[in-house]
Amino acid sequence: MKVKVYFLLIPLLLTAFSCKPKTPEKFVFVPTFSTFRTDTSSADAPAAKRETYYGLLTPVEICVIFNRLGVPYNKAALNPTSNSNLYLSSAKTAVNTGIYGVDFGYLKIFGLGQEVINYMVTIREMSNKLGIPDNLMTNPLKQIQSDIADPDTVTVLMEKAYTDIEDHLRQNDRESTAGLMVMGGWVEAMYIATQLAYNPENIDPEVVQKIAEQKYTLTSLLSFMKNYYDDPMVVYYTKKLKHLKNYFDTFDIYFAKGDLEIDTVKQVLRSSGTKMTVSVETLNKIRDYVAKLRTEMVTP
Repeated sequence: MKVKVYFLLIPLLLTAFSCKPKTPEKFVFVPTFSTFRTDTSSADAPAAKRETYYGLLTPVEICVIFNRLGVPYNKAALNPTSNSNLYLSSAKTAVNTGIYGVDFGYLKIFGLGQEVINYMVTIREMSNKLGIPDNLMTNPLKQIQSDIADPDTVTVLMEKAYTDIEDHLRQNDRESTAGLMVMGGWVEAMYIATQLAYNPENIDPEVVQKIAEQKYTLTSLLSFMKNYYDDPMVVYYTKKLKHLKNYFDTFDIYFAKGDLEIDTVKQVLRSSGTKMTVSVETLNKIRDYVAKLRTEMVTP
């Protein structure tokens, strides 16, 4: 046996000594996009840190993330309230309750009017279908109608309403329904961002960052939903989201050394900017897949 081993080692040793050792190639990181400030005229002034949410948010809270992206007004991009009566299953109702929540938040960016009220009423009707106590939406709706001129009040009341709805579902062992609602809101926010804010012909790194950093929220969402595989619709949509995650896994987001702050209480990352390796091709694939998934969700 030893002889065989020696004969096997001889060619390996000859190869090792006859070949010059190769210097390992050094990896060079070349970011595709960067959101770090390039203006050095005010280098002494510390840059304001941006916040990246990595936890689960209510549909109204999700809209706040995209609030500063300069998204144009386009009502046609939203899910019409007329569709609400066509959602007959509990899963479809839950998903589109989240979608309508984001649509409400999107409309509120452009002011308060009858359209905002219409979406609020629709959300109340959808929550009733899910067996949510009527007062969780009726009371905020009455307050908002009496103080419609204050957009901050509207946001606070609607955020509380969605939080109360999710709490009610969890307390009644219906967390999978809450998960579907949160998922619907996240997909709708991604749809609005990729369709209305993202422009592959004139790319804004700030928009790219907001889209790219959703990989963190998607990971949190998948981690939450995997606990409810007893619900077949959760399994179904989880498979869809895992396919979407494959695109997010193809790129990395880098923070400057010593710049990153992690707030585990609020589930927020704070940094002066990021460098990303995401390509336009990948961004387009994310946009197209989100659009396909969202179309399936809103179709009765």
